[in-house]
Amino acid sequence: MAGLDPENWDALRALGHRMLDEMLDNVQTVASGPVWQPMPPAVRQAFRDAELPVQETSLTALYEQFTHSVVPYATGNRHPRFMGWVHGGGTAQGMLAELLAAGLNANLGGRDHAPIEVERMVIRWAATMLGFPETATGVLVTGSSMANFIAVITASRAVPGGLEMRSAGLAGRRLVGYAAQTAHGCIARAFDMAGLGTQALRRVPVDADFRMDLATLRRMVAEDRAAGLEPFVVVGTAGTVDTGSVDPLAALADFAEAEALWFHVDGAFGAMARLSPQHAPALTGMERANSIAFDFHKWAQTPYDAGCILVREEGRQAAAFAQSLAYLSREDRGLAAGAPWFCDLGPDLSRGFRALKVWFTLASFGTERLGQMVSHCCSVAQYLAARVQATPCLELLAPVTLNIVCFRVVAPGVDEDRLNGELVKDMHESGVAAPSTTIVHGKRAIRAAIVNHRTIHADVDLMLETLLKLAEKRLGHTLERQAA
Repeated sequence: MAGLDPENWDALRALGHRMLDEMLDNVQTVASGPVWQPMPPAVRQAFRDAELPVQETSLTALYEQFTHSVVPYATGNRHPRFMGWVHGGGTAQGMLAELLAAGLNANLGGRDHAPIEVERMVIRWAATMLGFPETATGVLVTGSSMANFIAVITASRAVPGGLEMRSAGLAGRRLVGYAAQTAHGCIARAFDMAGLGTQALRRVPVDADFRMDLATLRRMVAEDRAAGLEPFVVVGTAGTVDTGSVDPLAALADFAEAEALWFHVDGAFGAMARLSPQHAPALTGMERANSIAFDFHKWAQTPYDAGCILVREEGRQAAAFAQSLAYLSREDRGLAAGAPWFCDLGPDLSRGFRALKVWFTLASFGTERLGQMVSHCCSVAQYLAARVQATPCLELLAPVTLNIVCFRVVAPGVDEDRLNGELVKDMHESGVAAPSTTIVHGKRAIRAAIVNHRTIHADVDLMLETLLKLAEKRLGHTLERQAA
């Protein structure tokens, strides 16, 4: 048997060029189609019924199936009117980088090769962007869920005697950490996966602007110390997923330093606001953190997936994760040289070449243009908030700190929570726009996150017009759209 290379490279090359051209066309014209549409039952069932292939299927046939059964029914986050959750829109440059990375098929767990140096460069750039020293360590991961997990592990190993937990486990240690009630659920999951237990994460109340209440945090830490517990980390959020609020990071940095706590910042999407001169001041104090988790695949528009963890003090990550194994021995020369390896900085040994698409994204656009894009998204969010406030039948439910707008349709006499939840589903199925929902002050909110670099004011206008039409259809009467 010959290998798995194609028998006819010319035919493969022709098909590859067709794939590339058609996908570039698709990205270029993405705004002309629906944001999202449900999969027809027959298409869904075909995937569920498909049996494990024993014989060959031509690449042409597979591409046709992809074109007809996958492309039309994707998430929709490339579309300018995708406003749900926090999804980046991607770029053509990043798409091409993924093609090149797949062709190279490099494993970035370690060893001495050029892709490793690309990731080291990207980590150094990330440290510079976020105000960390160039000696900071870091690693690219799937996303902020993994990045926050690595941070919790690293912080727990940084306590006195913490390295013994790598072999002995917690061994009776009663470690506790702190995060605002608005912190992302992956923080509690990180405590769970780290073996600390979700009860070890203290959820701190927030103020009227959805920022961690520092006075309450101070009291909680004091009470836990008095009870014989061992506070070790405080987690600040730069851009909460519900409302986009930013915890008082400078005050948290002061507190953590005074209390000898590890200060970690979950900046999943908000950390990129540092690239915008207009919005960077809101993140003052983040640069003093011991570690930062964030995603390039959100506001930085790198294709999924591309998360990142940075740790200020060199050696802390390696102390938490590095292993000495005979079959992974590091040499002074040859392919097994190049220590330290990235597998020493997290749980993954096999790692893809994520750094290439991050490099192409940062270098193609530069931090100045990416910062302008962040400012633009925040400006569009402020425009949406102003439209909401100017429309009597709409209610703004939270301050707009960065790029997330939480609002609802007001319709006295009906179940407004149910109404707004159903309207979001109606909007999804219309294909016009795709916001998401959350709960703010106990009320079901329509949540619009302006993360896509393609979104403009006209997209907001169309989203609101569609929303009001759908509401009027459900209610059976017109709504008050203009202030008296």
